[in-house]
Amino acid sequence: MALKRRIRITPEFSMSSLTDIIFLLLIFFMLTSTMVKLDMYDLPESESKTVAPVNITVAIRKNGQYQFNGKKIAPAAIRSRVRMALATQSNKDKATLTIVAEKGVPFRKVKDMMKVANSLKMRAIIATKAPKS
Repeated sequence: MALKRRIRITPEFSMSSLTDIIFLLLIFFMLTSTMVKLDMYDLPESESKTVAPVNITVAIRKNGQYQFNGKKIAPAAIRSRVRMALATQSNKDKATLTIVAEKGVPFRKVKDMMKVANSLKMRAIIATKAPKS
């Protein structure tokens, strides 16, 4: 009497097709991430009538000039001038750095001013445009 041999099916999963798909997705995301271009931000418009306290003002011009409380200043000297102005404030907890940036100024420059305010433990606000009437 001849016994039948059972054919055993091994439960294996072929990973080769999955690795191909992951590799293609990786290439797709690498190519599309280099094509993303960040544009310059426009200042938001505000309907609010609230006026924020203006202790220290830093203006950033489109041509790269900085102004500290209305006077031209080198970008490297801003941090020390803000620190000196903060030291002269009577209420250091309420000190506010107002950032006024012209349209067309790269947002990284505004971000750098926000970092300066954060490192000195003071509030930073970005001045907005008034809506056109």
